[in-house]
Amino acid sequence: MLGLGKIASKILGSANDRKVRAYRARVEAINALEDELKALSDEALKARTAAFREELENGKKLDDLLVPAFATVREAARRVLGQRHYDVQLIGGMV
Repeated sequence: MLGLGKIASKILGSANDRKVRAYRARVEAINALEDELKALSDEALKARTAAFREELENGKKLDDLLVPAFATVREAARRVLGQRHYDVQLIGGMV
């Protein structure tokens, strides 16, 4: 017979499974911004970091900026280094 914890784990997944799902949802949101950021000029992409800084100064939480900031960093790396972060690397950065 399964205990209540095991039943909940089977239905909801383990705590780790739930965390990974949350990370994957954020990666999907980051990926959704990719085409929009590719279309920006270098100057417009650079201006996003100043906008993030201003939002933080105005009380926005770091967690609220994670998706657009990671998407911006990924695009900057693609342009400067010619390398695009893999999804698992984004998750590693979130952990």
